[in-house]
Amino acid sequence: MTLSVLIIGHGSIASWVAAQLQTDQNLKIRQVICRPGREEAAASAIPGAVAITDVSQATGDIDYALECASHAGLAAHGPALLNMGIDLGVVSIGAFSDPAVSEALEGAAVAGGAQIELLGGAIGAIDALAAARQGGLDDVTYIGRKPPIGWKGSAAEETLDLDNLATAEVHFSGTARDAARRYPKNANVAATVAHAGLGLDNTKVTLIADPAMTGNRHVIEARGAFGSFSFTIDGKALPDNPKSSALTAMSAVRAVRNRAATVRI
Repeated sequence: MTLSVLIIGHGSIASWVAAQLQTDQNLKIRQVICRPGREEAAASAIPGAVAITDVSQATGDIDYALECASHAGLAAHGPALLNMGIDLGVVSIGAFSDPAVSEALEGAAVAGGAQIELLGGAIGAIDALAAARQGGLDDVTYIGRKPPIGWKGSAAEETLDLDNLATAEVHFSGTARDAARRYPKNANVAATVAHAGLGLDNTKVTLIADPAMTGNRHVIEARGAFGSFSFTIDGKALPDNPKSSALTAMSAVRAVRNRAATVRI
């Protein structure tokens, strides 16, 4: 049986995912959702997929949907897909910091008998953190460190002169919920860590602009009944987009392949 897939979005992550899955024999990306007027670009980015602009145009044989768009794209199309009974893999986990979006998605999933899968994205150790939660967690902290250019166009510009930064500077310290709201394009990792661990309001987040960095560094520190761990990953970006994590795209590929696999890990 071939797994029929629909992708929301056609940017760097979506196109990389599609390229990796082109030769898989047990799955097929059949449709891609895009904004009106972007159908040609979407079809070009996701070869072989039919470009549509609304969930109402989705064919009835879709088995799995993968969101690779944005908070807005998830909010716009996720509930309708879930209400149709289609399981949904999510990259833009920071969108769950908005209670209205979270309630709409979860309500639609219940109504449609579908599941929402939150992907690991740019961070690792999520399996260990989620397992540790079962025994009880005392403290979880996420620290995100990027070069100044990585924070361009974000709330960091309100407090830092990113073009003339000489030393590492903290520009946010607070909860994962506030981080995800203030940095919708930069703090999906904070939201992912929160959902695996202590939740959006009890996960501590520190965001740092560091001119000594050439890539993005993500750190999770956790303590609980299991013991303690500190996990660090220095992530690389996709070749054609310095703001898109390569590991995020890879985690999306893994999610789709797991859906089609006989044995999953």
